[in-house]
Amino acid sequence: MKAIIHANSRTYTIFVDQPIDISIPLRAAKDNVNAWYLPPPKIYPAKVKNWTGSVRSGAAVNFNSIEFNPHAHGTHTECVGHITEEVYSINSCLKQFLFVAEVVTVVPESKDGDFIISEKQLRYAIGNKKREAVVIRTLPNTKDKLNRQYAHTNPPFLSEAAAIYLRNKGVKHLLVDMPSVDKEKDNGALLAHKAFWDVDGEVRMDATITEMIYVPNSIEDGKYILNLLIAPFQNDASPSKPVLYKLHD
Repeated sequence: MKAIIHANSRTYTIFVDQPIDISIPLRAAKDNVNAWYLPPPKIYPAKVKNWTGSVRSGAAVNFNSIEFNPHAHGTHTECVGHITEEVYSINSCLKQFLFVAEVVTVVPESKDGDFIISEKQLRYAIGNKKREAVVIRTLPNTKDKLNRQYAHTNPPFLSEAAAIYLRNKGVKHLLVDMPSVDKEKDNGALLAHKAFWDVDGEVRMDATITEMIYVPNSIEDGKYILNLLIAPFQNDASPSKPVLYKLHD
């Protein structure tokens, strides 16, 4: 099935029956992807007095409760409320869901014991393209990103200059295959988060950061339509399901 998309004064065709899901599912398992020193998520039948919400246990329905942290346990989308004293909800900040996106692939640079995505790399990868969203795939890109245990591993992250570059370029939605755009242990500096949302200037309430995606190697770099799907949580972050559609002129 085809759909016609009008974006940035251009008309494109997408095949809606060819979605490219770049989210990592949340599972109640020890090998569920994990960061920030938390135990794995839990999914279990709710219990009310002598009733257990499981068909196997004799109930008419399966009725599970779920314990998880959106930042730690899978693909999630966050708003500026992630780092502000004032409470802001991703459900209130993200009001549009379809964007023209550019998928880029970078090899983080080694610097002083860290692996960093630099402004220079993004300038080279994006060039003069104007995009509402940028999806960053890092190399090496192996399937163990689907269940990697990130705690105490110092994963790659964005330099502050790279985040400023994206902000100044007008990128509203940044998606990365890392647990954070910032260094795992930075004493709360959060330089890339703060720079991207411009918390010391005109705060970008409608900008989002999506972390812990996985872009398979079979997906080519280039221009896509991004459908950024979230659960309607009144929270700074929500588990999310970003879906790409290849654009056809």
